[in-house]
Amino acid sequence: MADDLSSTGRFATGQAYRYMVQLCKHFAHKIPAEVEGDTGSIRFDLGTARLTASPAELTCAVSGADAAAVATLQDIIDRHLARFAFREGFANMDWSPAA
Repeated sequence: MADDLSSTGRFATGQAYRYMVQLCKHFAHKIPAEVEGDTGSIRFDLGTARLTASPAELTCAVSGADAAAVATLQDIIDRHLARFAFREGFANMDWSPAA
């Protein structure tokens, strides 16, 4: 599948690495997901999520074949992060389309 469209989300948090690892481990039970250093990737049927953790921010770039796939991937990441980061009052990442 060619991943033609993409979007990047940002979440300001001091727990970026923890959430990145938690997301990747959660999905690794059913689909390909891996962590290497401060980056992680999750390969969904709809596309890919690439995560990067810095000391102050979690960044997630999702890519898919069309706008519906990208929107679905954003929703998947947001819903799972909302469960993991509830103590921080997380609602959703600040998503913006790729330039």
